[in-house]
Amino acid sequence: MCFTLRVRPERLAEYRERHAAVWPDMLRALDATGWGNYSLFLSEDGLLVGYLETADFDAARDAMARTEVNARWQASMAPFFEGTGGANADDSFTVLTEVFNLETQLAAADAAAEGAGT
Repeated sequence: MCFTLRVRPERLAEYRERHAAVWPDMLRALDATGWGNYSLFLSEDGLLVGYLETADFDAARDAMARTEVNARWQASMAPFFEGTGGANADDSFTVLTEVFNLETQLAAADAAAEGAGT
């Protein structure tokens, strides 16, 4: 799963600082609710790209939304984002559609080659 948000340019340095040492209870909650291999990438213009691996993104988001630590984290991070209309960042993601996956296409190519007897 991949998503984008936009961080206010004047808050970039502080955003980076906050994510350099995320609260341990937040880290544990993310892990427990299925946010696997979760990373955030931030450009100098404020574009934030998030990536995670999960079997069910909606279920992972819903489970996280039910945690007390997420409510605190979302409240503390809300001022950092543009274009959320006051909603939590977790409710304001622009979800990106995957259009290419190397492993999937390699597997398909290998299967086709095997089927062709090569």
